[in-house]
Amino acid sequence: MQLPDFKNRLALPDRILLSVDKPARYIGGEVNAVYKDPERVNIRFVMCFPDVYEIGMSHLGIQILYEMFNRYEDVWCERVYSPWTDLDRIMREEKIPLFALESQDPVREFDFLGITLQYEMCYTNILQILDLAGIPLLSKDRGDDVPIVIGGGPCSYNPEPIAPFFDLFYVGEGETAYRQLLDLYKENRAAGGDRNSFLRRAAREVPGMYVPSLYEVTYHKDGTIASFLPKEPGVPEKVRKEIVMDLDSAPYPEKPVIAYTKAVQDRVVLEIQRGCIRGCRFCQAGQIYRPVREKRLETLKRTALAMLEGTGQEEISLNSLSSSDYSHLEELVDFLMETCREKKVNISLPSLRIDAFSLDVMGKVQDVKKSSLTFAPEAGSQRLRDVINKGLTEEAILQGAALAFAGGWSRVKLYFMLGLPTETEEDIRGIAELCNKIVALYYETVPKEKRNGPVQIVASTSFFIPKPFTPFQWAPMCTREEFLQKAGLTRHAVHEQLNQKRIKYNWHEADVSVLEGVFARGDRRVAQVILRAYQKGCLYDAWAETFRYDLWLAAFEECQIDIGFYTARERGKEEIFPWDFLDCGVNKAYLWREWERAQRAEVSPNCRQSCQGCGAARFGGGVCFEAKEGAAG
Repeated sequence: MQLPDFKNRLALPDRILLSVDKPARYIGGEVNAVYKDPERVNIRFVMCFPDVYEIGMSHLGIQILYEMFNRYEDVWCERVYSPWTDLDRIMREEKIPLFALESQDPVREFDFLGITLQYEMCYTNILQILDLAGIPLLSKDRGDDVPIVIGGGPCSYNPEPIAPFFDLFYVGEGETAYRQLLDLYKENRAAGGDRNSFLRRAAREVPGMYVPSLYEVTYHKDGTIASFLPKEPGVPEKVRKEIVMDLDSAPYPEKPVIAYTKAVQDRVVLEIQRGCIRGCRFCQAGQIYRPVREKRLETLKRTALAMLEGTGQEEISLNSLSSSDYSHLEELVDFLMETCREKKVNISLPSLRIDAFSLDVMGKVQDVKKSSLTFAPEAGSQRLRDVINKGLTEEAILQGAALAFAGGWSRVKLYFMLGLPTETEEDIRGIAELCNKIVALYYETVPKEKRNGPVQIVASTSFFIPKPFTPFQWAPMCTREEFLQKAGLTRHAVHEQLNQKRIKYNWHEADVSVLEGVFARGDRRVAQVILRAYQKGCLYDAWAETFRYDLWLAAFEECQIDIGFYTARERGKEEIFPWDFLDCGVNKAYLWREWERAQRAEVSPNCRQSCQGCGAARFGGGVCFEAKEGAAG
């Protein structure tokens, strides 16, 4: 079949491409990109990551959906990313519509615009995408001449702050219900149905679909939610997440698209499992991706070989929330070591715990050059680590550090959080004290003749943000001033340590953290602030060089929305959350039990030690049934 010559049909003329930073972001034509004849497909879907190309090309979720959609003969899926500020200005001045990379056709001409919601601070970029595409920013203003705008990803577990901008949200993992949704779209179109009839049917007939326009919210006088209910019969009161229980048979890209310019994650990614057994109380991903589901070792071996063959990449990374907990990690690493040695490919092992097993595995793949080790104690004191259910003792941390130093590592990165529930000044000082102990341990345990240079500890702190569907969703969040005070105290405590010269300390932006907290826990009223901030010029809020906190504060003031209402107050047990209409698999009773245990600094066992009755067992597989299956075998 002869395809149109898309690669020579660029939407941007040379004079523009030569005037912007990294023009390769906008030309398409990458290795493994998919091209189809638009006349031979029924549905055109454009998948969007609302950030720059290099970041979006590093996102595994889009690669998976791109692969899945393009396996369908009746669908052509393309990609679009946020234009950087230089091209954004030119496109507005010259009225150039936003276009998809593969065909270079205007996004407005597609049937669907799918936007992945990975990070709250990309919300104004969503409006940029809609604006440049010529799609009305508010769903209520759209007719049948523009694409259906659908959102998905982790931020869809509280979609309310951006609900007015979307026609619908797909809640959960994308591999299960999209085929049904696309077939419904074709059926509705063939029957002469319009946009509204499709959305109504999607909400009623397709699992995991949330159509904001079909729900009504009422509020108490104090601003809390009084009710959140469907407007019409047949629309579900609770939208349950979609989940893939058999990862081995799910679509996975063996030939992922390879970026023209250097991507943030310039490697092939091998997903080994989904979910996490650990139950850290601050971690949203650890709750919403329950239960843990592993891929079979043979599946991973086959996929790894196919990906390396299909891309020519020089590095492979294992993807998981906690790689150390994968049951066959040692066998997989041994296989990759043998394979990668032949192909001269590097192996990256993120998300490892600092214990003897993990360090042994790490030592195998870093046997030539020992790069820095990274691990996350999260809190400086044992009491606070118990509050957050980290499952990591100071003894284990120091023992792991000693093993690392004995293995030849001399650089360690440590990640902590400030502003955790029940945190005291003593907990904060504990961060500096723990770093100091690790430095001292290096010089105490490694003979001078075996030292790999001086030890270097890099301690980084982010600010705690209570996320939906975690035990800490009831917790208050610190103000900007409190965050900065805590960061200052940490820095001062580091400077007091005997080994301060061997410790480097840095911290996250407090302004950004406060806004992220509002967007993470906000309701529909926050949408007007996001729209107003975008109209004032806010864009790329996740980037320090473009972030404008003053404009955000002005937008909140003009909309008469109180930041503290969403961040600083503790919630009561019976309060209705903006996300309570969603069923993420874990139940609210379990989360409340964990919140109460946190306040008593009680540790809960992980999923393989003892079931905590979170509710995820109803999905009928994964870690919830490992013991039973093992006993039966």
